[in-house]
Amino acid sequence: MSEQPGGIQEYAAVRVRTGNFTRAFDIFCAVTGLLLLSPALLVIAAAIRLDDRGPVFYRQVRVGRDFHPFRVWKFRSMITNADQHGLLTAPGDSRLTRVGRILRQYKLDELPQLFNVLKGEMQLVGARPEVERYVRVFPSQYAVILQERPGITDPATIAYRREEQIFLPGKMDEQYVTQILPDKLKLSLAYQEQRTPLSDVRILLRTVFGVIS
Repeated sequence: MSEQPGGIQEYAAVRVRTGNFTRAFDIFCAVTGLLLLSPALLVIAAAIRLDDRGPVFYRQVRVGRDFHPFRVWKFRSMITNADQHGLLTAPGDSRLTRVGRILRQYKLDELPQLFNVLKGEMQLVGARPEVERYVRVFPSQYAVILQERPGITDPATIAYRREEQIFLPGKMDEQYVTQILPDKLKLSLAYQEQRTPLSDVRILLRTVFGVIS
């Protein structure tokens, strides 16, 4: 019994050291990425603006660490106020702009989330942040997942990188809640239990190569 507190303290110390390393790594990668990608970001912003004269960015409230809400940054890929007509993207969704279709295809609309990483609202590798509506459906799973910051990518993100192609017209919300999101949560929870800094690097590389291919 006397060894148990020490074991718990040692585990907690390892978690703190790992968390500090992950945060430092995230900041370094986010700053480096924003600097290297700044010309591309400017081109994307100009293309969005010229396409339909609407706002460049789209900000949506998501649920973050410890259930605290925050606004996730994205390049706008849909017409203005598109979320008033549904939160999910259908195959060949008519709300997508011409530039938005390209951004979605190569996941370029997600690049502004590097700012969320810098602010400490997100991390590079972690379960994707979800809207409150769907978090409420799976409170026990999110109670575990949101002990950490949500991320830009993880195994579930990679597995469902073409999620919009899976949806069945007229049954999207039901399909998402009963099939897609439960499987994504299962993948995210399994990875969260055994993740390491090295496995995070592998996930980042798989994400980059998956987009390129």
